[in-house]
Amino acid sequence: MDLLLWITFAFIIIGFVALLTMKKGMESKVDFVKANIASEESSTNAKSVIWWIWSTIAWGVVSISLVVWCFHNYFG
Repeated sequence: MDLLLWITFAFIIIGFVALLTMKKGMESKVDFVKANIASEESSTNAKSVIWWIWSTIAWGVVSISLVVWCFHNYFG
């Protein structure tokens, strides 16, 4: 197998495992923000949830790009 294919597999698997392990913590932070809207800690938790969402989007875009690049290299 080519190095690009290994990098693609590793990036997708490691990112997916990281997202799954962080999911429960983010759910609890969202629940905390819903319950305590006015607190300072709620603002910090909300920012971390927003960063997690943006990083998940970035991971998804890079994963899709790597898969498309692999298809282009092997079937194009």
